[in-house]
Amino acid sequence: MKPDQSIPSHDDTVVPGQSTGQHPGNTTRRATGLGFIAIALWSLLALFTAMSGAVPPFQLAALCFLIGGSIGLLDTARRGMLGVWRQRPAVWLLGVGGLFGYHFFYFTALRNAPEVEAGLIAYLWPLLIILFSGLLPGETLRTGHVIGGLIGLVGAVVIVSGGGFDFQTEYGWGYAAAACCALIWSSYSVLSRRFGDVPSDIVWFFCLASGVLALVCHGAFEETRWPATPLQWFAVLALGVGPVGLAFLVWDRGMKAGNIQLLGAASYAAPVLSTLALIAFGYAEPTPQVLVAAALVTLGAIIASRAGRTVKG
Repeated sequence: MKPDQSIPSHDDTVVPGQSTGQHPGNTTRRATGLGFIAIALWSLLALFTAMSGAVPPFQLAALCFLIGGSIGLLDTARRGMLGVWRQRPAVWLLGVGGLFGYHFFYFTALRNAPEVEAGLIAYLWPLLIILFSGLLPGETLRTGHVIGGLIGLVGAVVIVSGGGFDFQTEYGWGYAAAACCALIWSSYSVLSRRFGDVPSDIVWFFCLASGVLALVCHGAFEETRWPATPLQWFAVLALGVGPVGLAFLVWDRGMKAGNIQLLGAASYAAPVLSTLALIAFGYAEPTPQVLVAAALVTLGAIIASRAGRTVKG
C-alpha cells in the first residue's frame, strides 16, 4: 500500500475558528468516517499479533511504531511537511505520552494482572472519551451518549470476559496500570481536539519517538526474539502499517473534527470485530457471546448516534 494512496491530505486538519471551505456537517461526517477507519484497523490488532509469533511485547511495539512512523515520514517528506515536528512542548508531551504511555501501562498491566481483568479495565477508555468530551468547548454531552457508551461497555465485557471474570486484590498494581491505560488514551484522544491547529502529520513523529522509547524498554525488560517465518514478518509489517501506524493518523483526524461521542461509543466494536477476525482465521472458536456483544455494541452506537442528531437539531 503506497502512503499517498492511503493517507488523507494534511489539509483536512481543522483549525478551530478557521473556515474549511466545506459545510461543517460534511467536515464532521468525513472526520468521523476517518475515525471509523481507525476502529476497523484496531480490530486487526489481535489477529496480526497472534500471527507475529513469540516476539516480546515491547520489541513488537518498537518494531511496529518504527515501521509505521517511517512509512508515514516518507509521505510527509514527499509533501514537504517535515517541518511539522517543530511544535510546542505540550504537543509532544500529549502525543508521545498518549501513544507510548498507553502501551507502557498496558504491557505493565498484563505482566501484573490476569489478561481478562486487565483488558476489561483498560477498555474503559471509550466510555471515558464520551464523558470527557463534555468538557470540550462547543460539545454537549447528552444522556443518550452516556447510555450508548455504557451499553457498548457491557458488550465489551461480554466479548472480552467470555462471560466470567474475577477481580482479586493481589493484582492491584496490574489493575491500577490498566486504569492508567484507560485514562491516558481517553485523555490523549479528547485533548487532541484542543490542538486542532496542529497538522496530523505530527503523529508520525510521535510514532518514531514512541518506537525509540519502546526499544529502550525492550532492552531493559525483555530478551530479543525475532519473527521466525515470512508470515510472522508479514504480520509485524502489517501491524506497523495499519493498527500501529495509519490508525493513529486517522484517529487524530476523527478526534479533532469528528463526532467524538459517536466515535467513543463505536470504539467498543473493536473487540467484537477483533474476535470475529480471529475466528475467521482459525485463532478462536465462535461462541454465542460474539453475537450478544455485537448486538450490544451496535445498539450502543445507534443510541449515541441518535443523541448526536438531537444535539444538532
